Amino acid sequence: MNTVIFWFRNDLRLHDQPALAAALASGATHLLPVVCLPRADEATPWGFARVGTHRRAFAAAALRDLGTRMAGQGNPLMVCHAPPATVLPALAHAVGASAVVCEDIAAPFEQAEVAALRAAGLPVRAVWHSSLIQPEDMPWPAAELPGVFTTFRQKVERAGIMPTTPLPPPTSLLPPPMVPPDVMLAAGAVPACAGQGADTAVPNNAAGCDPRSSFPYGTSACNGGETAALAHLAQYLARKLPHSYKATRNGLTGLHYSSKFSPWLASGALSARQVFVGLKAFEREHGANDGTYWLWFELLWRDYFRLLHLQYGPALYGARGLSQLPQAPHNHQGFERWCQGRTGEPLVDAAMRELATTGYLSNRLRQVVASYLIHDLCGDWRAGAAWFESQLVDYDVYSNQGNWLYIAGRGTDPRGGRRFNSTKQAHDHDADGTYRRMWGTA
Repeated sequence: MNTVIFWFRNDLRLHDQPALAAALASGATHLLPVVCLPRADEATPWGFARVGTHRRAFAAAALRDLGTRMAGQGNPLMVCHAPPATVLPALAHAVGASAVVCEDIAAPFEQAEVAALRAAGLPVRAVWHSSLIQPEDMPWPAAELPGVFTTFRQKVERAGIMPTTPLPPPTSLLPPPMVPPDVMLAAGAVPACAGQGADTAVPNNAAGCDPRSSFPYGTSACNGGETAALAHLAQYLARKLPHSYKATRNGLTGLHYSSKFSPWLASGALSARQVFVGLKAFEREHGANDGTYWLWFELLWRDYFRLLHLQYGPALYGARGLSQLPQAPHNHQGFERWCQGRTGEPLVDAAMRELATTGYLSNRLRQVVASYLIHDLCGDWRAGAAWFESQLVDYDVYSNQGNWLYIAGRGTDPRGGRRFNSTKQAHDHDADGTYRRMWGTA
């Protein structure tokens, strides 16, 4: 028996799954699909959980959906409540696995996870598949990525580079190997299937159904997982919302002012290439406009942040980022007030209360609150990035780091950061105070 372990990471789907396709085509006779959940007590250097309740609840729903889909093909997903460096070598030894196949994630923490497996003697094949366009299809190597997004976008567009066609879901999976019960117990392993929570510590969170939420992840329409992701994409296109995207994208509240693809893209329940195919089909039927173009524009921004990681790696995580600016001091008291929505700045406080209550925040307000922490409170941008990582249901390691560096002026942008005047932002985007009243700050 030749077994391959497939380790799900931020790719919780069956459609457009090149890494899973590679595992199925590896010559193995058996497939062991595994996901490893972070510990609930895993903390950041700033003293709070690295993965908060909202993220855990959304991921649990995604895993239940994925587990149901996989069980329908005769190979249930194994959810392990232990680190991959502990779980995967033990499972490989128990089932005689020849290798692990997984998504390649170009961020330090995730790279260290793979390095630990290889150091334990376990062969790992990491497959890159989270971007819209594959890095090797770009007209330059990663080390020569243009330092400005606009230059990058223009060169991609002039070269006519298009994404590859997304893969269909596999029609069948290899059968699972027998895993000894004692090994399952040591791994804290449970099956993720319908009616059985992938994370027993986090049931469907009532906060996810808050009526004020712009992404109520506790409802069926915004449920984590591939089923809801594909349904959301279909209804978004059917309602012709791409045409109005650019005009409404700076809204502060509501489900439909923006595409809301980001939570499913972040967990990998939805492929960026699948979004692109849907968008192109929409344009062929209904016509293109600045709204449909801006969705492509945002997908390219997402790719750019991924390519920055391939170019700079851990340098993006240092206190100075890519700049020569001095390290910002950590304003502990100011940071605490910022997290709790008690700064005294009404728009900032409303936004931070929404984030803590619902796990979601509009892109406009993410920029406003990040600017306030960095430029008004003189806080350490890394603490803010870590708070977003803990709270956001659509946390994406690449985009989160890239956007915080952008606001702080510590990334590649030559203009030296972005400072938002929160009073002006309130006047421009919440002139009648509706949003601030909703969160009790007006």
